Amino acid sequence: MKFSKVMKVRIILFLSVFLAIKVHAQAPAGKGKITGKVTDATSKQGVDYATISVYKQGATSPFNGISTDPKGYFTVDQVPAGEYKVTADFLGYQRATVEHVIVKAGGTLNLGEILLTSLSKELKGVTITAQAPTVTNKIDKMVYNPQNDLSAQGGVAIDILKKVPQITVDIDGNVELQGNANIRFLINGKPSSIFGASLADALASIPASQIKSIEVITSPGAKYDAAGTGGIVNIILKDSRVEGVNGSVNLSAGTRRENGSFNLNVRKGNFGVNAFFSGNAQINSNAPTSTNRVSTDGAGNTNTLFQDGSNNFRRNGYQSGLNFTWNISKHDDLTAAIGFDHFGNHGNGVTNQDQRMVNAAGSLMSDTSSIRNSSSKFNGTSTDVSLSYKKTFEKEGQELDVLYSSSFGNNSFSSFQRTDYLSPIGVQSTGLSNTNPGKDRETQISVDYTQPVAKDFTIETGAKLDFNNIKNNVVTDSLMGGKNFVPNGDQTYGFTYDRKIYAYYLSLTASVFNNFLDIKGGLRDEYTVTTADFKGANIPNYNILVPSLVFSHKLSESSSVKLSYTRRIERPDYGSLNPFLNISDPHNISTGNPNLKPERGDNFELGYNKSFEKGANINIAAFYRKNTDDIQRFTTYYDTLRINGATYTNVSLSQRYNLGSEVRAGINIYASLPVTKSFSLRTNMIFADRTSNNPGSPSVSGFAYRLNLNAQYEFAKNLSAEFFGNYNSSQKGIQGTQPKFVFYNFAMRKMFMNKKASIDLTASNPFAKYVSQTSTTYGSNFNLTNVRYVPIQSFGISLSYKFGKLDFKKDRDNKGDGEGKPDDGSGDKGR
Repeated sequence: MKFSKVMKVRIILFLSVFLAIKVHAQAPAGKGKITGKVTDATSKQGVDYATISVYKQGATSPFNGISTDPKGYFTVDQVPAGEYKVTADFLGYQRATVEHVIVKAGGTLNLGEILLTSLSKELKGVTITAQAPTVTNKIDKMVYNPQNDLSAQGGVAIDILKKVPQITVDIDGNVELQGNANIRFLINGKPSSIFGASLADALASIPASQIKSIEVITSPGAKYDAAGTGGIVNIILKDSRVEGVNGSVNLSAGTRRENGSFNLNVRKGNFGVNAFFSGNAQINSNAPTSTNRVSTDGAGNTNTLFQDGSNNFRRNGYQSGLNFTWNISKHDDLTAAIGFDHFGNHGNGVTNQDQRMVNAAGSLMSDTSSIRNSSSKFNGTSTDVSLSYKKTFEKEGQELDVLYSSSFGNNSFSSFQRTDYLSPIGVQSTGLSNTNPGKDRETQISVDYTQPVAKDFTIETGAKLDFNNIKNNVVTDSLMGGKNFVPNGDQTYGFTYDRKIYAYYLSLTASVFNNFLDIKGGLRDEYTVTTADFKGANIPNYNILVPSLVFSHKLSESSSVKLSYTRRIERPDYGSLNPFLNISDPHNISTGNPNLKPERGDNFELGYNKSFEKGANINIAAFYRKNTDDIQRFTTYYDTLRINGATYTNVSLSQRYNLGSEVRAGINIYASLPVTKSFSLRTNMIFADRTSNNPGSPSVSGFAYRLNLNAQYEFAKNLSAEFFGNYNSSQKGIQGTQPKFVFYNFAMRKMFMNKKASIDLTASNPFAKYVSQTSTTYGSNFNLTNVRYVPIQSFGISLSYKFGKLDFKKDRDNKGDGEGKPDDGSGDKGR
């Protein structure tokens, strides 16, 4: 506790002093500026992220440079008086050069429009690639590009997320953003019911080879949905906006996982089609586990439950989709998409159990031995459809977006358990078999409008309807007389959950004080109507105002500072609400809570970003987050527990509740360093303190950190290798401690056929078959220790091949301001 407080004070002092020095630093006297705009010569639209290079006249290497903003504008500061050459480049365009640029001391030279002409020659048998930076920092988000991530290419989305700044992933695939697990996950900027049923399974069903980029939004603006107190993670799938027919094939095989993906892009003139299919399977693995629980009943007797066994587990999934684009006219675009996803898992195991009861005097009162056979199976499917229309106007930046999207999910969970008693003799076997089918449908209709009022002032507004309906049934059979399973009417029921959200927002973006400060502020109003058709469930309607504010100041062309605030809300999801009782282990039962209220969060963040001349980069973000009505899982021990007509003994019941408040304060540090031309390093570190305050209970505080290191070395032009190591410390919670987690892997890639094909070799935790995980849970009358041996060692090989003829042309749709649509222009951000 003392250590965490001291550390927080040091962090705040360090950032305050460091940023104060930066803000007051003045540019050297006698230097000028070069400004201008890069424009597509055909469409007359600004070219975003074009590279501007400034050369001393006659020199062959640039001494300064910058990228254009999302509208094509650029400003190069601190240019000494003199004569220069300025060039503008972007993939698929011919280079534009402006010679004999004269800069005067203290002056600003406006070059006006620099026109880029697209390459019209069709390239046959040649692949042109532009190496994007691994991490791009923008005013409202951080974008991680995994194209050079060697060690994750044979894996799935979870493997990439382990490397994304500000994100932590535990050994079970649970994801946290700045220490908060309440994250709004999107695919191509749109929600999907695939995430509502089982997030871990969904993220394990998306092959890494299918992912173009991952956007991390810790302080979403008013245009985004208020859902997710932790923030938003947007997974952008690969797409292509280039002329011609092209695609890629990726195949991976390994000792723990196999996957493959196929992409096909066809674009001719104003029409484009993208089709993809990807699938994966986690090979069956066996995980030994043991649990020791000591509890005290109301009579003062001590009960000991020891369980020892193992569980076999396998997982599979696939995704497919079609995307259609039609550029109706210069100002009208229509996009349609349909996707179908499936994932599932199956587990079964055998557990030896021993229960003993000892009285206060130490005498043995009972000793029961048994064997439990259990199995569980989950299947989920999701169909996503969307139709979007975009209208632009002659005035640059003015646009109208209309989006309709629907997601239809069908999920089924079933479980079975049978306990046979070895002693005392004559005890009848018990058992339970149940099925839990459910349907999840979400429909969204949104309208967004952007109006530039002046060059440095823009207004955005919009409205959205979000309708979500969940239906769920439970059918249970119980073992009677130790022989036959018969229907159990007391544990057979239905559950219907309906939620409607009506939202409106207004957002303003401006540059003030002669472009000294960029401001983005907004207010979103969401009114939620909820009904739950279940006994005892009563959820009142509620309204929430969600303000957001971001201040950004450019200290120089290579550094910036940002201060942001946003309010967020976490509505309980399907798994948290579902009253289905999972009794696959009668001594450890879990269920949902239909009466959960939404969790509310206030998030503050102070960030600093600095890029260096030779490619190094550092990003520092200090954050403070406070949640009220905090949703957390809580375990209660019962000597006997009666559920719908059945009585269970020696039971731990786990359920989610709104438990007081939680405060997280910490710092995230991301840095990349090109040590040499061939060797580079990246690191991501998170240090945070979490304090939970629960009425009627003492506050609980715990410090946790995450460290990782990524090293990449290029042996030759087409041969490179990578090492990645990750350490998550243990984390103290309201009822115990979660275990630490160590993960590392090695990878090597060889490219050939003019970089159209590649082969990757990977090895994860090659020196240990299992990772030991010890966790503890405690309450007023029990203590529990759980030890799991998780199989994580794996070896794999991946093959990829790119094919087709390409005519590289800058897509005129890729001109947006970065808010409300993913980087590939494939859709709208979750509003």
